[in-house]
Amino acid sequence: MGELFSGIPYLRMGAGEPLVFIHGLGEIKEGWSNQFEFAEQYDLIIPDLRGHGEYITTEKISISSFAFDIICLLKGLGIESAHICGLSMGGMVAQEIYRQAPEMCRSLILVSTFHYAPKRFGELFLKFRKARAESLSLQEQKNMAARVCLYSWTESNFEDFFKFYQPNREFYLPSMKACLEVNNLCLLPKIKVPTLIIGGQYDAVTPVWIQLLMHKQIRHSEFVIFRNTGHIAKLEAKKSFNEVLRNFLHKQKKAS
Repeated sequence: MGELFSGIPYLRMGAGEPLVFIHGLGEIKEGWSNQFEFAEQYDLIIPDLRGHGEYITTEKISISSFAFDIICLLKGLGIESAHICGLSMGGMVAQEIYRQAPEMCRSLILVSTFHYAPKRFGELFLKFRKARAESLSLQEQKNMAARVCLYSWTESNFEDFFKFYQPNREFYLPSMKACLEVNNLCLLPKIKVPTLIIGGQYDAVTPVWIQLLMHKQIRHSEFVIFRNTGHIAKLEAKKSFNEVLRNFLHKQKKAS
């Protein structure tokens, strides 16, 4: 199931319209395992981003290069356009794919993500995270991340989170820095493809009001808030998350 194209490790399964899932910061491609069932109807392509999972690299870490890798992967697989779904940092990558190659996006699904970080906030936040990274062990950092990302602190949620949240010390802060440099204020009003924006009611990482702002900027976008979830609805509300995605994608199929 795991494959490699020009150094980019990815999973591919199923058949139908291409659907790309892009993971978040510190995550790995297998973190979409709750969504593997989409392979029954779609051609699923799930890459590791640079510095994540099996994708070890010496090349530049940036949202732009993450997006470029995925565009190259799709072209290399002979895919002209796909539905692009990204969570958190993956949602920023999805926006960037639209910036670089709008014709390759059949639709966008932007999950618990943001479009703009004020410069001063970014600098302060990075400074704080750097200090924390130096004072905590990797396991302590992972425990803290689980508590921040999850709303429901059940044993099984923690287990699932730790399985797929595997930050690489070397690439974590450069990836976070890349997120904090994002500025898509001018891009959002230009998005013309069907777009679904998803937020979690108790998301402490990217609060839901940010996705509301994005919804207001992207004309004709749809906006869904999952109740009683934190930053990772695909894990905490797997069933309803998949249902919302399926309904949105089905609508695009009927429209085309």
